Amino acid sequence: MTLTRTNRAGDARTGAATIGSDGERQETAQRLLDSSARLSYDPAFEIDWEAPLAEGRYGMTPEWCSLYGTDLWERMTEDQRITLTNHEAASIAGTGIWFEMILMQMLVRDLYRRDPSTPYVQFGLTEIADECRHSVMFARSAQRFGVPSYRPKRWIRETGRIFKAIASGALAYGGTLFAEEILDMMQRDFMRDERVQPLTRTVSHIHVVEESRHIRYAREETRRRAGLATRMQRTWIRLHLGVSAYFVVTSLVNDRVYAAAGLDVAEAKAAARSNTHYHDRLRLGTRRTVEFLDEVGLIGGPSALLLRKAHVL
Repeated sequence: MTLTRTNRAGDARTGAATIGSDGERQETAQRLLDSSARLSYDPAFEIDWEAPLAEGRYGMTPEWCSLYGTDLWERMTEDQRITLTNHEAASIAGTGIWFEMILMQMLVRDLYRRDPSTPYVQFGLTEIADECRHSVMFARSAQRFGVPSYRPKRWIRETGRIFKAIASGALAYGGTLFAEEILDMMQRDFMRDERVQPLTRTVSHIHVVEESRHIRYAREETRRRAGLATRMQRTWIRLHLGVSAYFVVTSLVNDRVYAAAGLDVAEAKAAARSNTHYHDRLRLGTRRTVEFLDEVGLIGGPSALLLRKAHVL
């Protein structure tokens, strides 16, 4: 499965840089708008949704599976491993859809009071359009695998209503990074892995290319707004960032994926909870986010306990 365009824009991510005036904010937004104009995808047309699934391919890179490296994984048949990776890929996508919906609402609320003639607002609107396409793309990929629509537990989804209602500034953009960057890290592996279904690789490639711009946007806004926060506000942001990161990371794998692969759910959950290989992967996937947020003063305090419990620290 191939895409109809090549990546001319490159990876829009940058390392931490000092963020200054509103003029610099607008210049960055204009560069991201230009990048979007040069390289954006419409998955409805650029993915062959009718192409048959490849025999014997994983739904995602197996090393990212929650059971990889456990005794249970060693006892599973190859068909069970493939089935589990199909369902875990769909579960990760379902968590992505959930958080992208939260992100879109936070972005709309932030942009609502700003001047729409500015590049900053126009790129924010462009990102919302991207996230809409991504959510549909994730949902369609799960459908193509014949997998149920996995979502976080209902009480977590309801708690998300509170987060999106109260989150603004550095909390909104910093929380976004936890969801965006761990997906980005996973999907960079998925899209390069020839053992993985072409559909997953194509979906991952589209998301990585377009999400790189969103990550740049979120990082600069987090840095800018964290610099304006008072000591009390920073304490409040750290706590709520820890809570949101915990919910995102622990919701990636829905418990029902184990039953779908014909496993004993209680045994599989216990194996996943004690799987140090998977925990190391989670820390790898969130490392860039943690380092950045720590640099801008948004990691620490009681929230560190939750981040450790989620195997982020």
